Amino acid sequence: MSIELKDSETLKNLMRAFAGESQARNRYTFAASLCKQQKLHVLEAAFRFTADQEKEHAEIFYNHMKELAGETIHIDGGYPVDITNDAAKLLRAAQHNEYEEFDPVYKSFADTARSEGFPKIAGSFQQIARIEQTHGDRFGHLADLLESGKLFVSDVKCAWMCLNCGHIQEGLEAPKTCPVCDHDQGFFIRLEMAPYSGMPVR
Repeated sequence: MSIELKDSETLKNLMRAFAGESQARNRYTFAASLCKQQKLHVLEAAFRFTADQEKEHAEIFYNHMKELAGETIHIDGGYPVDITNDAAKLLRAAQHNEYEEFDPVYKSFADTARSEGFPKIAGSFQQIARIEQTHGDRFGHLADLLESGKLFVSDVKCAWMCLNCGHIQEGLEAPKTCPVCDHDQGFFIRLEMAPYSGMPVR
């Protein structure tokens, strides 16, 4: 079956996805601000990193609607209200929402797009669904560490990186204060979780 985008359920799904990604970006930005207040800077960085990716997802979905420029698309949809001062709860809510986007939401949107004759849009839903799964994994792992009191402590000696200046130090615990830039422990992350951690360290 092939129909015009303006007459399709896929158009409504694109707008639902655009709205959802836009709201996720804002929720993660709000969560990042809370984590900053609580000196959980590594969580702040994770929320902001993910928020930037959600913005890109929103733009991809938005651009698929280019032929409808100037129109108003009316949709129905439900979106979460994740308001709490508990960073662990924010991580768990984000994990839940990302997994829900992965499956069933974007998988069903991809199936609908494919059945209506929009393979490129179906591909976007399918590919972004996989990214949302990695987002959920990331939030879940950070929640596990925070809830177990091991965000800055390890059972085995490991390397820690300061996200502010890049200093790397080994130990069972992240330094209370970075010896290079004097930033607090909240800036430290396990080296294997740090950005570009696959690069060689000298």
